[in-house]
Amino acid sequence: MSKMPNYISTTNACKLCKPLGASLAFRGMEGTVPYLHGSQGCATYMRRYIISHYNEPIDIASSSLSEKHAIYGGAANLKMGLTNVTKKYQPQMIGIATTCLTETIGDDVPMIVKEYKRETEAANRPLLVHVSTPSYSGTHMEGFHAAVAAAVDQLAQSPAVTNDTVNLLPGFVSSADYRYLQEIMDDFGIKTTMLPDLSTTMDGPALLEYEKIPGGGTPLEAIRQMGGAKATVEFGRTLGKTRTGATVLEQKSGMRSHRLGLPMGISETDRFFACLETLSGRTTPAKYADERGRLVDAYVDAHKYVFGKKAIIYGEEDMVVGLTSWLAEIGVTPILCATGGRSGHFAEAIAAVTDGVLVEQPKAYEGMDFFDIAEEAETLGPDLLVGHSKGYPLARKLNIPLIRVGFPIHDRIGGQRIIHLGYRGAQQLFDLVVNSLIEKKQNDSPVGYSYM
Repeated sequence: MSKMPNYISTTNACKLCKPLGASLAFRGMEGTVPYLHGSQGCATYMRRYIISHYNEPIDIASSSLSEKHAIYGGAANLKMGLTNVTKKYQPQMIGIATTCLTETIGDDVPMIVKEYKRETEAANRPLLVHVSTPSYSGTHMEGFHAAVAAAVDQLAQSPAVTNDTVNLLPGFVSSADYRYLQEIMDDFGIKTTMLPDLSTTMDGPALLEYEKIPGGGTPLEAIRQMGGAKATVEFGRTLGKTRTGATVLEQKSGMRSHRLGLPMGISETDRFFACLETLSGRTTPAKYADERGRLVDAYVDAHKYVFGKKAIIYGEEDMVVGLTSWLAEIGVTPILCATGGRSGHFAEAIAAVTDGVLVEQPKAYEGMDFFDIAEEAETLGPDLLVGHSKGYPLARKLNIPLIRVGFPIHDRIGGQRIIHLGYRGAQQLFDLVVNSLIEKKQNDSPVGYSYM
């Protein structure tokens, strides 16, 4: 469902730009430098925005186009930039994403890249993957998925040699989530190619010397072999017919894919673990059964603090769907689910995860900004907001807690270390929600109290 605004412009968008998502996806691939074919300002803005969340450096190269190139085209700058990045970084791969400027003037990037390959020696040239990501055609999540699909399309061999791996395409989650997913796959004994993998490239240890390209990321050789895997697992209830890494692999090799929602909370995580049991032929390891049991126990212990509370959830589509599923199962009533995306599948995904759980379905709107959300909030009376840091002004105005999840988190430390997924993530988020509600009640009390 889309909410029709009563004005034309967007006020404080509830989404980010498409090439930003592509840059982060490329950063999760081994030895790769993200490269924006566009103006210098785009790369500078995205670097600053990303660094503020992760507290880690990220270099994003740029063609640095000027007014002249907007008229005559940016082919020469793109080629020069690729040469300069190769000399300075010696990357294994350069991930090229377009911006609004180069898409608007009509630069044919695939043709320019072919010309560059003819003009340079292969031995001295990194792999080049290109993707079209004009911001006016989508959000950062669409750019993220487009970059993953482009990497699979342009690198994965076809036909590929059959192997015993499983491809895992988690989408855009935290660095801690990627680490946790790898731990889960290892514990099931499943050899995994996870694409991308931002577990260390955007959350690495302190080093004595600066690395121009951080270690980690999905090995490029593993991406080449993805077409030979026995299955692909992809997270995303709202992806629909979007061209993703999984759909590319289906087209190239006829591979079976399993599309699941983000495993947030018990219900969605149970579905993920059931899938892994089928793929591995093993039962769920005891440690995860214990995590689930402790989570159920926590739900019982703190149910009286959360039951009947009303929440507004906002952010990128699949994150909101996962959060809605989880909040509904702990007794919180989602009253508004809002996203800046426009997949056309958001409302049906919300309905799918809340059917039989909620008496009344929440409002679910695509294409919303924070002006829209604030208007709705005035009449809904929420007890908490759940989403990223851009909702802070509204939470402050309403004097209710903001549960910071997803991306970006710019006013707190450790956004990259939040675990959202699995039983472990649900446990951490549950404790955060309960304690935030208790703190709110303490602060509002004229006398306060020090015992629950």
